[in-house]
Amino acid sequence: MFDYMTKSIIPVVVAIILFYGMIKGRKVYEWFIEGAKDGLGVCMRIFPCLLAMIVAVQILKSSNLLDLLNKGISPLSGAIGLPEEVVPLVLIKPISGSGAVGMFTEIIKTYGADTFIGLVASVIMGTTETIFYTITVYFGAAKIKKIRHTLWAAIIADITAIITAIIVVNWMLL
Repeated sequence: MFDYMTKSIIPVVVAIILFYGMIKGRKVYEWFIEGAKDGLGVCMRIFPCLLAMIVAVQILKSSNLLDLLNKGISPLSGAIGLPEEVVPLVLIKPISGSGAVGMFTEIIKTYGADTFIGLVASVIMGTTETIFYTITVYFGAAKIKKIRHTLWAAIIADITAIITAIIVVNWMLL
């Protein structure tokens, strides 16, 4: 019963909106077509940005640059208590959500969900953002060329989330 309700809620909401628009004498179909055209325009504007991001992620994966960064960051990650196994997740999450999900899945399969490594990875997945993807899509859609302080604020927020994840998981496991 609940499954049926959750699957039918979106069509019901759409039907209510259509019915309300028709009662009010609005041009519902024309507005839908206009919105679809605008949406297609947004897709065309952000496509080059998305393509550049996809290429950058593939270059990172193919060139083993991620492994080099992992080795370079390991002294710092060890100092704050971040497990070395989670560092690749921390490096790829700001760039690619799907890449981060793949790494997260591998961490959970290898170390388990209720280990320190699995718990830290879980909290990081839930509290950090795909910074570069988000900036690319939203700023590209809004035609904003200068991101000003957005990037640094997002990076600081992610670092704060990572450190907080380590602290909270350590506190939970006491």
